[in-house]
Amino acid sequence: MSAIPSVDLRDFISSDPKRKEKFTNELGAAFENIGFVALRGHFLSDELVENLYAEIKKFFELPQEVKNKYEIEGIGGQRGYTSFGKEHAKGRKEGDLKEFWHFGQYVENDPKLEEEYPDNVIVEELPRFNEIGKETYKMLEKTAQYVLRALALHLDLEENYFDQYILNGNSILRPIHYPPITSEPKNAVRAAAHGDINLITLLMGAHGRGLQVMNHKGEWVDAIAESDELMINVGDMLSRLTNNKLKSTIHQVVNPPKELWGTSRYSIPFFMHPISEMPLNCLENCVDEEHPKQFEDITAGEFLHERLIELGLIKG
Repeated sequence: MSAIPSVDLRDFISSDPKRKEKFTNELGAAFENIGFVALRGHFLSDELVENLYAEIKKFFELPQEVKNKYEIEGIGGQRGYTSFGKEHAKGRKEGDLKEFWHFGQYVENDPKLEEEYPDNVIVEELPRFNEIGKETYKMLEKTAQYVLRALALHLDLEENYFDQYILNGNSILRPIHYPPITSEPKNAVRAAAHGDINLITLLMGAHGRGLQVMNHKGEWVDAIAESDELMINVGDMLSRLTNNKLKSTIHQVVNPPKELWGTSRYSIPFFMHPISEMPLNCLENCVDEEHPKQFEDITAGEFLHERLIELGLIKG
């Protein structure tokens, strides 16, 4: 049994005010208490999920020299392929035991942002890879929008507070491949303990053991979703905005037991980012005598830049 609470988005989008309120309260409590929730009733169909896994497996099975063509210099890994061991958690030297791909925003009606964001990288060898990636990106973005609307209500904000900031936001869909482990890793795990940078993360593929979440007592608990659930967690940007009322939870992906070293693991997080101009200044209604302001004023863009330097993905 996972220690992560489970909620159903269909409650929020129903026309029943009681169900909507129930969802908002359950989601808010989960994000205040542990920072993670399992979500059913999202906008990804089983067929889309199946197609996406098929395409990303095909990509990661391509010869290394083919994949290397899609590792684009000079953009800090924001689009396309990042090879094995390149990324490390903040404060660690060891590279994580993974390779991954990035799909980014499909900008609508905003030439300035189109120029600001790198272009998505097209995989010539797999005609459906980019099409399926785009469709998944859109459905996860839509799901995230409703989750943020519920959180806005929980925070006593106007329901559509986040909409203006996430439209054309700098969000990333990251299919990750953790290859089979061939020898005893020296201090390296599949993904070292970290908090996410962004507003919220929606994770596909937390169905097997591996993902662990640190609770408020400092204990690691397994976070396992049902096959029809997404695991959703609070990122550092939302934590700053709410003066740590909503908790950005430290989590990790541990190496499997030795008998399972020969297996690949796939997971697909969607990192919901706002536009870079969004202020992350602590909300006034989250600051009082008992909860003094904990963070300096900063924009989402400035905060992201700082963190990418810490992660070793861009040079300072």
